[in-house]
Amino acid sequence: MQLKKKTFTGTTSNEVTVRETENRKTARQAAAEGFVLLKNQEHILPLKKGIKLGLYGAGAVKTIKGGTGSGDVNERECINICQGLKNAGYEITSDAWLDAYASLYEETRLKWRDEILGKLKAYHDNFFEAYSTTPFFMPCGDPVDMEKASADGADTAIYVLSRIAGENADRHDTEGDYFISAEEKALIAQLSKAYHSLVLVINTGGLVDLAFVEEFDNIKAVLQFVQAGQEGGNAFADVISGKVTPSGKLADTWALTYKDYPNSDTFSFKNGDVNTEKYQEGIYVGYRYFDTFDVPVRYPFGYGLSYTDFSISTRDIKVINTENGKPEIAVTVEVTNAGDTYCGKEVVQIYVSCPQGKLEKEYRRLAGFAKTEELKPGETCRMTITFPVYQLASFCEENAAWILEHGTYGIWVGNSIQDAELACSLCLNEDALLVQCEHICPLKEELTELVPDREKMKAKEAAWLELAAGLPSVQIYAEKIVKETVVYAELPKHFNGRAGEIVESLSEEQLVQMACGDPGKGQDAVIGSAGFTVPGAAAETSLAASKDPWNLPSMALADGPAGLRLNQKYQVVDGEIVPENFMKSIEKGFFAEPSEEKGTAYYQYCTAIPVGTLLAQTWNAELVKEVGEMIGKEMELFRVTLWLAPGMNIHRNPLCGRNFEYYSEDPLLSGMMASAMTLGVQKVPGCGTTIKHFACNNQEDNRMGSDSVLSERALREIYLKGFEIAVKNSQPMSIMTSYNMINGVHAANCYDICTRAARDEWGFAGAVMTDWTTTFASPRGECTAAGCMRAGNDMVMPGIPKDHENIRQELQAGTLDIRELKRCICNTVKLILKSNQYEDAVSYLEQFEGLDTYLKVHVECRK
Repeated sequence: MQLKKKTFTGTTSNEVTVRETENRKTARQAAAEGFVLLKNQEHILPLKKGIKLGLYGAGAVKTIKGGTGSGDVNERECINICQGLKNAGYEITSDAWLDAYASLYEETRLKWRDEILGKLKAYHDNFFEAYSTTPFFMPCGDPVDMEKASADGADTAIYVLSRIAGENADRHDTEGDYFISAEEKALIAQLSKAYHSLVLVINTGGLVDLAFVEEFDNIKAVLQFVQAGQEGGNAFADVISGKVTPSGKLADTWALTYKDYPNSDTFSFKNGDVNTEKYQEGIYVGYRYFDTFDVPVRYPFGYGLSYTDFSISTRDIKVINTENGKPEIAVTVEVTNAGDTYCGKEVVQIYVSCPQGKLEKEYRRLAGFAKTEELKPGETCRMTITFPVYQLASFCEENAAWILEHGTYGIWVGNSIQDAELACSLCLNEDALLVQCEHICPLKEELTELVPDREKMKAKEAAWLELAAGLPSVQIYAEKIVKETVVYAELPKHFNGRAGEIVESLSEEQLVQMACGDPGKGQDAVIGSAGFTVPGAAAETSLAASKDPWNLPSMALADGPAGLRLNQKYQVVDGEIVPENFMKSIEKGFFAEPSEEKGTAYYQYCTAIPVGTLLAQTWNAELVKEVGEMIGKEMELFRVTLWLAPGMNIHRNPLCGRNFEYYSEDPLLSGMMASAMTLGVQKVPGCGTTIKHFACNNQEDNRMGSDSVLSERALREIYLKGFEIAVKNSQPMSIMTSYNMINGVHAANCYDICTRAARDEWGFAGAVMTDWTTTFASPRGECTAAGCMRAGNDMVMPGIPKDHENIRQELQAGTLDIRELKRCICNTVKLILKSNQYEDAVSYLEQFEGLDTYLKVHVECRK
């Protein structure tokens, strides 16, 4: 195997490259396809090009492209909404207000910067802690000059409501955050008097309260922009102008009010206890709660309007009995663009009602989905959506098994959960045990879970069963389903293959060094910027076996998930990279002191893509694959092996500060989006993803000390399910564990999830790593490097001498078996041998069969 020659990454020219230009097109398409049109009264949208528009709100000129912290990207240029509208030919009449706002914003930002720098001493010079716990609140802006606004010749105004969020701090249900502020509301009231029509644009990373919209009759359109990456402004103009017909669908349920969420009073800081988080809602998360308990919502899961109308009709349902004894359900539908003006895409969503038998179940769950190609007016698309019968299984805690209970399963088809109609049914003749497991992550304290009223659920079931009597039905036979019994592996005595040979030949000290990352090259930080061959990279793996006869290179790891987070620019003097202050990597160096540039400058502009939630709202796995392949090619260009993305934790509550990074409240949608991203990235030889944060990292306040207390059923059906789908469907190169504990055991030290679930039950073949500083930043010291090795958490990142010393001590004491250490290093070495550090690297996917099959879609379009 021939190692690639080491070169400086990036280019010495500051000219815009062809790669940047082409990647912007992909980012723009992904953004436009993920916007969700929530309201379009009187068909006010699209707006005719060239007309005059009033434009107001924080996000008009300071459009938020993504979240703060590790999710940031140092792109060359970001197109704001104002610029995008002007690029599309609209005349903006409110430039004076926008210019005044830009000045106010910059002034506020400088005060915020000084506040953070002033806190450094109190935080013991820990910049990241001071930065992440001091959120920036965007100013509202000056009142509108009513006389000028009323006379500016524009009938329509656009107001952009914006919020910033990031890691290490949750949001709050207060004015200026989840709720609109008095100043913002007053500004909208002025605009409602000055203009005939208002368009509200929601430029936020998470949901906000929209009750205020009901108070203004002339808010005729609402568009959820989320955070759309560097091409957000141009993509917005594409949708507003009708160049692109909106086709995004919500990845979350939008409640009428925050109090309607089942954990509204207990989430994170809400109950005054950020140390213990009891998941008392059980499996009833998101639409599973609202749909089951009949709680009215503002906008349902899967909802989204278009400029055209579609009809969806179910044509066929069949059971496919496969050779491996794992049946699949195939539902064929026809989608017709019933409009006469606009082309558009539609999302077909399939939900299933499972029998209310021994186990209580949610009323409906998402089982399959697919997005059409663009359909012209009158054009019809026929699609067959196939999903495994395993998607209908529930976890039985009594038997530690995934089971199907006998009875009738209702199949609902539509373009949102609210508009889905019962189309057909499945009848299972007797109970079927699909997968026999063993228990994991047992509860260690009492937990009372939310349970629906049994009689009400039976009544709801009886109602749809009555409807199903007149609809097509197919039989599924339990005896044709093969029972799978998980074999849990024992610790091997010897390690085979090339990786095994290398590991068996390494000294104990080399094994200890290989267990951790390698931040010891003069960097001044270990969080977020501990790489040394790729400036701005998050870390690199150890060089302990880099010499003959092993010649193992290090791998560079870069943050995400909204693109690669590298330094925009770095200097080289006398053939050596000049070390940069960590603050140069945050927000394009906004916090760093100016420094004299010496030597040769290299530029590393990366593409800022839409955040995870917006990508999920595309419901377009093929498009997300394209985005992933684009990122993979940038990884190859900048010599990055592992991208620390995608983030895929569940949107358990809208106040989680990091929801923007994650996909959805639904594990199937989350798993399929992560799969698509992984399949795209890993199509590029030697490049891989890192799905995170594994698992139950659903809050940011006290994220390093919180204990997630939940039932095994909720853990498996909701919080592990997306990871399971991603592993089985796409085999990501790596998994990153989370900071929190799960039922009293730190996730990074949890053998049950790192080894028993991921490897033994799902067949994960890559490497597991910790999140950054996990082992020395956990408040009670409950997570150790040796504990990671015992758990099968293969890499401690980014690694410090204290981690090495802990492993040495436990090896000497006998509390860490040398085979446990070798097992972890073997997984890392396997990854290195398949990495893009070699000339002959191939796609990581080539060694696996049967991937990309969890949801299969066959499409046939016709006039």
